Amino acid sequence: MRPDGYRRIAVNVARIYFTTTVCGIWNNACSLQARLKEDTLILATMKVTSTVLAAAFLLLVEASSSFMKRDQEVCAGQVVISETFIGENSDVKLAHVFCPENEQSTSALSARQIVDVCDDPCATTCFPPAGPAPVVDDCDVIVGAMRFFSQNVNDDFTIGTGTNNTVVLTYSTCQTFYVNQDAVEQSYCFSDWATILDFVAPHCQSNTPGGLCVADDGQWFIQVQKTD
Repeated sequence: MRPDGYRRIAVNVARIYFTTTVCGIWNNACSLQARLKEDTLILATMKVTSTVLAAAFLLLVEASSSFMKRDQEVCAGQVVISETFIGENSDVKLAHVFCPENEQSTSALSARQIVDVCDDPCATTCFPPAGPAPVVDDCDVIVGAMRFFSQNVNDDFTIGTGTNNTVVLTYSTCQTFYVNQDAVEQSYCFSDWATILDFVAPHCQSNTPGGLCVADDGQWFIQVQKTD
């Protein structure tokens, strides 16, 4: 055999002897090394599991929040400018909302003074059958709150120009809102609004989700609908 062949055999024998001897003498050290590897693997597995659970929890929270809607929106992306509660029991929400999608440029608005549309006639139309209507008793609570407010606080209110200004009243299953479709500010009265709601709510039932009353000149309308 060639000298380099003897040399390779000697090296391999030395490696086997060294490994066997070291693990034989320091058996505890070898066992400790194996346990450390196992612990490292377990920790890595726990870390991955924790990450997966955290991600699943976040997805669950996001999914749940998408179903949490306090009130039905009267327009896409509405922004609540102000809100308060009216009525003898302060249980009807009165809100002023802004509709970004309907925003008009101020250059297109007329400089005329406020137009009083109180007592102006409107035509009632019920929505096509598409689900349950608001509970009439809930709408009656709003009617009572508006009449209480008109008699004890103020009957008139001013609403800004354009359809991006909307006044909304909500109680339980019933919601009604007033929209100014004119290019000027309008003044309207809660007593008239109460009369319209008192008519539309009981007449737009029979599996319809509500109805609306549109001014004869088309410059404003009042809608009644069921909340989500």
